[in-house]
Amino acid sequence: MNTSFDVAAVAVVVVLTLGIGVYGLRLARTTSDFMVASRAVSPLWNASAIGGEYLSAASFLGVAGLVYAYGADMLWYPVGFVAGYLVLLLLVAAPLRRSGAYTVPDFAEARLGSAAVRRLASVLVVAIGWLYLVPQLQGAGLTLRATTGAPAWAGAVLVAVVVTVNVAGGGMRSATFVQAFQYWLKLTALSVPALFLLLAWQGDGAPDLAGPAGPVFRETTSVRLDGPVLVDVVERTVVVETDGRDRVLEPGPARLGPGTVVFPAGAEVPHVDRIERSTGDTWARPLSGAGGLEHPLYATYALVLATFLGTMGLPHVLVRFYTNPDGAAARRTTLVVLGLLGVFYLLPALYGALGRLYAPELLLTGRTDAVVLALPGALLGGVLGDLMEALLVAGAFAAFLSTSSGLLVSTAGVLVQDVLRGTVRDFRRATVVAAVVPLLLALAATSLPVSQVVGLAFAMAASTFCPLLVLGIWWRGLTPPGAAAGLVVGGGLSAAAVLSTLAGVADRGWPAALLAQPAAWTVPIAFAVMVGVSLATRSRVPAGVGRTMLRLHAPESLGLRR
Repeated sequence: MNTSFDVAAVAVVVVLTLGIGVYGLRLARTTSDFMVASRAVSPLWNASAIGGEYLSAASFLGVAGLVYAYGADMLWYPVGFVAGYLVLLLLVAAPLRRSGAYTVPDFAEARLGSAAVRRLASVLVVAIGWLYLVPQLQGAGLTLRATTGAPAWAGAVLVAVVVTVNVAGGGMRSATFVQAFQYWLKLTALSVPALFLLLAWQGDGAPDLAGPAGPVFRETTSVRLDGPVLVDVVERTVVVETDGRDRVLEPGPARLGPGTVVFPAGAEVPHVDRIERSTGDTWARPLSGAGGLEHPLYATYALVLATFLGTMGLPHVLVRFYTNPDGAAARRTTLVVLGLLGVFYLLPALYGALGRLYAPELLLTGRTDAVVLALPGALLGGVLGDLMEALLVAGAFAAFLSTSSGLLVSTAGVLVQDVLRGTVRDFRRATVVAAVVPLLLALAATSLPVSQVVGLAFAMAASTFCPLLVLGIWWRGLTPPGAAAGLVVGGGLSAAAVLSTLAGVADRGWPAALLAQPAAWTVPIAFAVMVGVSLATRSRVPAGVGRTMLRLHAPESLGLRR
């Protein structure tokens, strides 16, 4: 590993990001420029920007790490991330653009005429934005530590500072230019090393990725443990510890480290205690429970529901559709996004599968999110491996920067409209606040799994904004009390599940499964509460609902907006 290459890659990405942001600053003059880029972004440009901000740390590092650790069931993550845009295309994209709103709270107030519902929506936008921002900053720290040895806080602070400067300087204008560039950088950063890795795998005789045995050390391997680790030993293994003494690991639980542990070639890899051991065949077989899931069928359906419906509720995704010139452009944008995301998500699963063969030690350390960065050195080696690793580091930092930029724009947009006075200066102040809070949370909570936290953010979005948008756009009977009750219940239940999961309240049986994947029950409850309370308060249906619904669904060519 050549850390100078990695540092140079990070520096190049940061400089290019700031340079493109400065270019966007020259074009950003009005509040509309800062909030929605004056609604003048073309479909291809906007789709690239959406791909840039949507493909977060969970996509670039987390999906590969999940496939690496838990197997075929985790492929539902990329399927859901992409298919969520199909639901968005069919139900939300064009009507949302025709609403003329700047943010989700704007839409809530325009549709329902209620300041109370707007305030609830504002609180949820900020909560989801911060919940999503924390793993981006943690992922940046993980990447910088894994490749350069820098402390974990350095990457988080670097990303927070860069995106704050960019967004505060040029708002949505700067974010659009930066994110479009970063999508293509991320795609290049994953695809070029993937080609070399596949060639090296074929040159190694293409060993079976899903053989009958679990992952093994292909050669004598030294594993550095930063702290004590509780592992599950599969077979009797003799290892050499830091003091040079041999130690016999018997099957069952064992505590290792801190320090360096040397494993002999051919030894089966012990798994850190939070990762269930899975052999090659169970790892590759869907619904095998290889990831330690006691109820894999429920977990799969709940995950699909969260990712399908959560996409339409993510504030940084929704704000992008306000930047299109009209509803037809919003639909074209979504179609292009489906293609861009589909191409990208072919790659993380490849890294996860190859990691089982060539970087098995990550199952021992528990740092499975680092498999993408570890593979070039393990499989390629030499200068080529260092160069490919540097390219992946550049792509990873592009993922952190682009997604964080979108989240900051959406969160700051809500703060500036609902807390401050709405000026450009207020937008810049709101951006600083929107960045500082999740940065402090990321520095305080250093051990949260990136993909799990992002998945919970999807579940919260699916349980709140999905019912609000679907019913608000397609059902004229939605009332302010119904919407408020659904947001409170859906948001409260999903937040409770999030906090319970992160706190480890339940780790076995149905309680653990229901809390880890709550969308299967929180989404139906939120819909039912919104519909039930609205039917009970029919007299509170907004007086101008017919005019509002016509504006949402009629083509712009009719001029009803004017």
